[in-house]
Amino acid sequence: MHSSSFAPRFSTKMLVFPPRCLAKLQLLYGASRYRRYIQSGPSDCPAVEVNFSNGRHITLSSGKLARFANGTAVSQMGDTAVMVTAVAKPKQAPGASFMPLVVDYRLKSAASGRIPMNFMRRELGPSEKEILSARLIDRSVRPLFPADFRTETQLVCNILSMDSVYSPDILAINSASMALSLSDIPWNGPIGAVRVGLCDGEVVVNPTRRELQTSQLDLVVSATKHNLVVMLEGKGNVVLLQDLLKAVKQGTREAQFIINEIERLQKMYGRKKRTVEAPPSTETEISDAVKSMCEMRLREIFQDATHDKITRDNAVNEVRTNVIDKVWSSYPDTEPSLIAEEFNKICKSIFRSLLFEGNRRCDGRDYDSLRNISCQVDLYKPLHGSALFQRGQTQVFCTVSLDSHESAMKLDAITALERYCFRIMLRVLNCNAIFTHYLNL
Repeated sequence: MHSSSFAPRFSTKMLVFPPRCLAKLQLLYGASRYRRYIQSGPSDCPAVEVNFSNGRHITLSSGKLARFANGTAVSQMGDTAVMVTAVAKPKQAPGASFMPLVVDYRLKSAASGRIPMNFMRRELGPSEKEILSARLIDRSVRPLFPADFRTETQLVCNILSMDSVYSPDILAINSASMALSLSDIPWNGPIGAVRVGLCDGEVVVNPTRRELQTSQLDLVVSATKHNLVVMLEGKGNVVLLQDLLKAVKQGTREAQFIINEIERLQKMYGRKKRTVEAPPSTETEISDAVKSMCEMRLREIFQDATHDKITRDNAVNEVRTNVIDKVWSSYPDTEPSLIAEEFNKICKSIFRSLLFEGNRRCDGRDYDSLRNISCQVDLYKPLHGSALFQRGQTQVFCTVSLDSHESAMKLDAITALERYCFRIMLRVLNCNAIFTHYLNL
């Protein structure tokens, strides 16, 4: 590499930057981030091995790769290795009302020494398996973020290597847990995740793909310390309740081995967590004004069983608009978004209290009653099958298409799927709800 290049030169012991590169780093990343990178250097966090009761183990490491990230971790089982990077913006977006967490999980053909089998021979958009695995990670880590933390955060999962023995999704959850724990991102972890199988009545922790083929149960357990379950997802055949409970208990116990190692590394090598910015709160005087203006009217709306969903929503929106306008005219220094948020809190509180006071829902049904259900079949003759299912005002129109064996999905080198002859395609159209999204046509 030429000495005048702006790119850093890497050695096995330290990072060597050309003089002109130092100024470039300050301009690109800011002085604080530049100093953090230069001063930290290669992390001293050692790789640790987590042993399970059946003799299998996971190796956890951090600091060697992706040093610009707030947190990074690599977990490996067998020859399958997954790296997860955790990155959060320095400041919270103004007016944020939720936790904007993005989890990106990709299975790359290069990780298994293959070339993509599509026409373009390139990595394309996320597959169904990748989306479901990303949701698996999201549901495991999202509940442990502080309630007031609303900074944009991303978890990017990169499959470094993949064999035919172990699936990488469990490793991705554990890598995400370690990356968040060692980072400065506020998070009340760590968690541990294991896959539990049931072979011949015996619980198998982190079964191989071959063992899963004969397993009666495929259960993913994410847990935090003290054997508290955070997330469960599974599939399987008919399993006795006692066997399912045994699998959950065994999974939470095995997860403690991962949690203990991550906690130990966090105490020794973890970065100091950043302070969570408390969202702006509404003054008591304004809260009382909002409640006095809307409480009686909302009670009348929620107790009127003649309303359907549309008329009830219209009535609530009318009250919301009037309250925001009147309160804002009396307190012009208050943001309308804070008034609207206070109205929503009061609305939810009134709705919940009425449920317990009258033991009835807002449409007049008690707790055990279902909405009216109607079904129609064979709506269109050219289709192989069609049906319209309706419950209340929620509708599902479903069609069945039969085709030749040649139309089946062919070999997928990454997931080892040889032929897929049954597919379910779900698209939520914006005909019953108003929102914007992309249709996967």
